[in-house]
This record gives sequence, C-alpha cells and structure tokens, in this order.
Amino acid sequence: MRLRVIEAGERGAPVVILAHGFPELAYSWRYQIPVLAEAGYHVLAPDQRGYGGSSCPDPIEAYDIHHLTADLVGLLDDVGAERAVWIGHDWGAAVVWNAPLLHPDRVAAVAALSVPVTPRPHVAPTEAWRKMFGENFFYILYFQEPGVADAELNADPARVMRRMMGSLRADGKDALVRMATPGPEGFLERLPEPDGLPDWISQDELDHYIAEFTRTGFTGGLNWYRNFDRNWETTPELDGVKISVPCLFIGGTADPVLSFTRADRAADAITGPYRQVMIDDAGHWLQQERPDEVNAALLDFLNGLELR
Repeated sequence: MRLRVIEAGERGAPVVILAHGFPELAYSWRYQIPVLAEAGYHVLAPDQRGYGGSSCPDPIEAYDIHHLTADLVGLLDDVGAERAVWIGHDWGAAVVWNAPLLHPDRVAAVAALSVPVTPRPHVAPTEAWRKMFGENFFYILYFQEPGVADAELNADPARVMRRMMGSLRADGKDALVRMATPGPEGFLERLPEPDGLPDWISQDELDHYIAEFTRTGFTGGLNWYRNFDRNWETTPELDGVKISVPCLFIGGTADPVLSFTRADRAADAITGPYRQVMIDDAGHWLQQERPDEVNAALLDFLNGLELR
C-alpha cells in the first residue's frame, strides 16, 4: 500500500494526523498544515487509500475501517511514533472516531470536523437507513451499488466538484434535503449548479481537485461508503465500548450534513474529556471555509494535551 503524504514539522515532535473526507485530498488541509507545523507539531496529511496519489486497490473490502485505520497506523510506524492526535473531516472524521477503538495504544486524542461521534448501532447501517428513508432517495444508499454512482460522478468531475463545493454551505441546506426525497434523479441532479464559486475557494484551488479526480475517478472514495455494513459486521467486539481519550468536535451551524447526523450523542460514545465547538454560519467544508476559527480551536485543544 502506497500513500502520498504531505509532511511538515520536525520529526520527534508530537504527531498530528490529518484525515480528509469525500471527495477531498490531503490538499484540503492546506490551511492547517503550516499552522500546526509552526506550532511545534509533526504533521502527516495523506491522500487516503483510493484518493489522489495513493494506491487504489480493486476489492471493495479493501476500503473497510480496518484498512483505513491501519493505513494511518502505518504512517506512525514509518516515522517511528508511538501515538498521534488523529484529526479528521467528513469521512476522515469517521476514521478517527474509530481509531481509538481499534488501535487504542496509537491514539493520544481525537478531533473531528463536521461528522460527530455516534454510538455503534444495533442493526446494520443500511438496514437502519432503509427503514428511515423508505422509498425516498438517500445518497449513501445510492452509493452502495458498484458502478452506478461511479458512472455518474466519473462522467464529469468538474461538475461534481463545482456542485459539491458550492452546495454544502450556509446557503445550501435545500441541497441536502433533496438527498432524502423521492424521485428518479441521481446524485448530482439533486445538487444545484452554484452561481459562481463560494468565496473560500478559488478557481485554481477547485481546478486542483478537478485534475486529481479526472485522473483517478471517484470509485476509491465511493468504496468507503460500500463498507458501512462490513464495518459493523466485523466489529461486534466494539458493542458498548466507548472512547476514553480526549475528544474535540468542531461543527458548522449551517452544515446541512448535521441534519442527518446528531451532534448530541457524545455522552453515549465517549467517557474521556469532550468539548464541542460550533462555528456560526459555517457550512460543511469547515477547514477550508473557516480556517482561522478551525485552527484556533485545534490549537487550543492540542495545547491542552500532555503530548511532550
């Protein structure tokens, strides 16, 4: 397994891992990497498996939570570090929430952006979503069938990135609401074509994403979604187990994703110190949209840990 990694800061300093989400890259952390390194942390930000310059295995099961967390443990082994603070956004948040459960000796603390912690469900996730949404469209269920969403997204990466980056923000709540309504449309038709780019991303920055996904396609990232049930089926030993390390959640008050993922279940999943920071009027792409506030929250959290 080969991972392309942005590395910054001095080896031997406390390690911080930055795990991106869908559809993103290590590049999504471009505003955090230099700030964290300057603050005295050793930063490792990979393109995770299936993305960018990293390996993209063919088997769907190669993208389960065991592989995703083991990849990041491998980064620690590579730099000779015992533990790290694991920081993740979107799907990367799901990875870092699972890390202290699967690799407790390698995690000093967890910080997650945009996707809050949730307790292990009592039934397979797709079963729960089918009961919840019935005959309505739901994007995660749409992503389950290999080849279907892949064909739609791979046909026009520029359109995907333009609509994804332009919709899940403070004025785009209606976009995600359409992700759970009836109708024959696929994924992209449910996202509006933005009237220009949001002010937090330039055309050059968007073009960086477009070029990478034009080259790689979206199948790697979609395969993460196809392991929701496998992740649940292969971790029965985690039933009732809670996270004991210090945790931080950073969310945006205008993030439409939080309409599907409750941010008030921390007490059911965490026994260690927990804090929550909500950024007013912020959308989903927090670390890019509101970097100063995200950086301040991360540094305040990191500096309060006993890492040195």
